[in-house]
Parts: sequence; C-alpha cells; structure tokens
Amino acid sequence: MLRRTLRRGLGRALLARGLITRGGGSALDWDGKVSEIKKKIQSVLPGGAWDSLYDTSHLPPEHADVVIVGGGVLGLSVAYWLKTLEKQRGAIRVLVVEREHKYSRASTSLSVGGVHQQFSLPENIQLSLFSVNFLRNINEYLAVVDDPPLDLQFNPSGYLFLASELDAAALESNVKMQRQEGAKVCLMSPEHLRNKFPWINTEGIALASYGLEGEGWFNPWCLLHGLRRKVQSMGVLFCQGEVTRIVSSCDRMETISGEEVTLKRIREVHVKMDHSLEYQPVECAIVVNAAGAWSGQVAELAGIGKGPPGTLQGTKLPVEPRKRYVYLWHCPQGPGLETPLVVDTSGAYFRREGLGSNFLGGRSPSEEEESDPKNLEAGRDFFQEMVWPHLAQRIPAFETLKVQSAWADYHDYNTFDQNGVVGPHPLVVNMYFATGFGGHGLQQAPAVGRVVAELMLEGSFQTINMSRFLFSRFYLGEKLLEAHTF
Repeated sequence: MLRRTLRRGLGRALLARGLITRGGGSALDWDGKVSEIKKKIQSVLPGGAWDSLYDTSHLPPEHADVVIVGGGVLGLSVAYWLKTLEKQRGAIRVLVVEREHKYSRASTSLSVGGVHQQFSLPENIQLSLFSVNFLRNINEYLAVVDDPPLDLQFNPSGYLFLASELDAAALESNVKMQRQEGAKVCLMSPEHLRNKFPWINTEGIALASYGLEGEGWFNPWCLLHGLRRKVQSMGVLFCQGEVTRIVSSCDRMETISGEEVTLKRIREVHVKMDHSLEYQPVECAIVVNAAGAWSGQVAELAGIGKGPPGTLQGTKLPVEPRKRYVYLWHCPQGPGLETPLVVDTSGAYFRREGLGSNFLGGRSPSEEEESDPKNLEAGRDFFQEMVWPHLAQRIPAFETLKVQSAWADYHDYNTFDQNGVVGPHPLVVNMYFATGFGGHGLQQAPAVGRVVAELMLEGSFQTINMSRFLFSRFYLGEKLLEAHTF
C-alpha cells in the first residue's frame, strides 16, 4: 500500500508541507519573539541597553524559514527563486550555509561550462531549454542596481554528439524527441560531417547530432558570482560553516493498509563555524539539501537511510562524490574557431578555450576506472592512457597536442541512475532535495531552483513536471537512465 501511495504522489494526503501557517502568517515569526524575550530580560537586569557578551556577527541567525545546505549554483538558484516568487517582499528568511566561501573546490567553478538540450529524457531537455533562456537574458534576472552587468561570455558553437552503428538508432530516436520538446537539433551523416568539419576522422561514425541553437559554453564563475550577488541584494543570509547535526521530531502513523511509518520533521540544524569548535543551532521550517557531492552525508544527518534494508526508512540518498578530470592543452594545428563541443563515441570530449589554439576536455571514467575521491589531484596518466588515444584517433591534429595544465572537480554522482533528485523526502517531510545532477547540474541550475522553490511555495510542480525525479523512485526501483550525462 505504501508503494501505491508513493506512486500517486509521495503521500501528499499524509503530509502538510509549506512555509505558511493555517492562520496565514509566517511559520517562524521569530524576530518578534526574540525582541520580546530581550525586553523581558532587560527589565530584570541592571544596566542600560542590551549588550552582547561577545561578538556574534560571524554566526548564522538563530532562526530561519529556509536553510539551504550548499552555496553552489543549485543552492543559490533555489534561494533566488524563493525570494523572487515570495508573495510579500521579505516574507521568507533564507539562510545559505556554505563551508567553502572561496569555492576553490566547487564543481561549479571548475566546470567546462557546457549547455545543451541533447538529452534522452524530456524533463532534462525542458530543464535545459528553460535554463538557456535564463542565461541568454541573465541581466534581466540577476541585475543589481549600481553594479556592472554580467558577461557570461557565452559561446554558441553548439554540441556535436558522435554515434557508432550500435548507438545510431537511439541517437536518431533521441533527436526526434528533442525536436518535439522544442530543441533545435539536426542529424548529420558521415559525409555531412566531413564537409562541415573536415578535421574529424569519421571512421566508426554512423551518425551525429548537432545543436543549432542555444548550445555551447559559458563562464561558470560568472553565473555563480551573479547569483550570489543577486540573492544577497534580495536579503538572503550567508554563513561560512558546515551543518554537522540535524535535530528532528517524530510522529508515528498508520497507512490505510495498517502499515506503520514514522514521519520526521526537522526542527533545527547545527552549523559548525569554519576553523572553530563553535557551532550555532538554527531553528528552521524547511531544509534544502543542495550540498552537491556531499548531499548523501547531509541526508544521513537527518536519519535518511538508517532504517531496515528494503524499507522506505532504510532507503539512502544514493549521491556520492566522484572525481572528474579536466585537461587544458595547446594544439596550433587543431580545429578552428567554429568548433563545437565534441563528444566522441568513446566518451572523450573537448571544446576550444579562447582564441589561442587552446582546448579543454576530458572523459568520464568507467566504474572500474574510478579514482579515490579523497583528494583533487589531477590524473595525468589517465589522460595519456584513457583520453589522448581517443582524441588523436578522432582528431588527427591532436596527435601533437601539448597538455598545459589539469585539474579535478567533484560531481554529485547518483549511483542509482546518474540523474538528479528534486523535491521533498517522503518521511523527513521538510527536507527538500536539489542534487545528484552530476555533469549537467550547472547548466540546469536555473530551472532546478525554480522547480524546487515552486514545490515549497505551491505544493506542486508548476513550470516543469519533475514527478519522476522524486526521491521515492529509489525505494520503488524506478530508474531514470539518461544517455547523455555531460
């Protein structure tokens, strides 16, 4: 019976969610209460005005309506849309907790910055179509008075996916569906490829798909900076620290079939301050888990996945850190300025970087090739053995390339089906997810943030129906496999 209820929509009849009380007021009208408490304490203590015993300006507030764990583009996008869609300005108090304020290890700032619509699932296509429109008009969304406009440095050179005979039928079917969703994509035969891109060796290629509009790459740091600047101007609070504990209350109930389930509601999160033993409890109405590669750990703090195996209580959030390498190389004889981002049949990919015959690229490792995610050391050997041979075979000019530098970033890898998860947990009723998107989280962040914000504020999907991306699919065993995870 529980499985049937989940398939019908996560048991909305069981749970009451949202930021508004039955009386219509804010769920956490804390500022007034704190003010009253201070006045009462002042009235019985000697001395004058209320003085803090020590400086607390670096601490997060004691109360927030929404705590977003993770200050990358997904978390910031949720914050942006919450403030944009709130019914009354200043009605929702949002706190973003980010443990690394310089973002030196953030997947956003280390990404190659690609955006495309050539996915195999309609929801992913819709997310990217929404997001590319957001990026095209970024200063209409993220402009801040008296601050300079944002320049994403968008390069609309498109994506080019290559397919072997084995994958050609699937590619053709995907392109048909992409066109139905509104994407501008065309199919190319090996002959067409040779005519348009004479630098490609078409051996082993049966078909290719090429994005004609709304595809290319941009500066990821600019989007991150723009979102952070904007939400700060909208009153979103920031704290540099790490959520190390989550305190919840529990209620037991029975389903129609008589099965007993335990519902949890998060009451507060404990934020440990950076480089300190100090921590601050923050009472809240909703927690958004946008912690990227560490989302699984945050979910465990809320007790998710700690029940008996095979039960909903025992179903974990299957998101973990996976290391991905990016390489920068120089090749004067390489493809010219009209080069798209090319994805080879082997999974190796590359794009141009600037005007000086430089290129960025890499390849996602297979399960057997995965490396230790505990550090971000770049794998030069991986390039020599697993990337360069494929690049040189497909682009003969790359036989003479010279690697200039390399780095690694963390992907929030969903081990279940390599796809994102959005919306509330069915049992921890006020934890919402915006994570698990792996290599396409950056490009889809503007849309994912809106989807999650709409769920919190309206209780249902509005702009894009993401019902298949809910947490319940992990318990039900309903995989959403995406062919193109770049």
